[in-house]
Amino acid sequence: MNDTHITLTGWIGGDVALREVAGGRAVASFRLACTPTRYRDGEWVKGTTSWHTVKVWNRLARHVAASLGNGDPVVVHGRLVADVWERDGKPQTSFEVVATSVGHDLTHGTARFTRAAAAEAAVEPAAEPAPEPAPEPALGSAPQAA
Repeated sequence: MNDTHITLTGWIGGDVALREVAGGRAVASFRLACTPTRYRDGEWVKGTTSWHTVKVWNRLARHVAASLGNGDPVVVHGRLVADVWERDGKPQTSFEVVATSVGHDLTHGTARFTRAAAAEAAVEPAAEPAPEPAPEPALGSAPQAA
């Protein structure tokens, strides 16, 4: 595929909006602020902040809405999509990221992962755990009867 993939790190700049669309599909959207920071002449210097619209679909949308909020540091990976239209006879373009992965940026803190509820997990089969190996007898001890 010839999609343009992009990875952004930044801070969520408002509430995550979740809504249902036709067919029971969910879509979440939020604004992401990305401010480059460089170390120059012995001090950290912030660059110009760029703002990006991020859209997330279906199960990931529900997880994002339940997990993330205003001010959270995140890493977003997805497809860069251009929306082109005309206003007053002049072409207009805006870009948004349709995310395929979203998570907390652990550079700025810690997080705990919680698996999806059993109803959602049933949709994707989980791998069966491998059987635990039998314990080995300690050195110098006699084997035990089973």
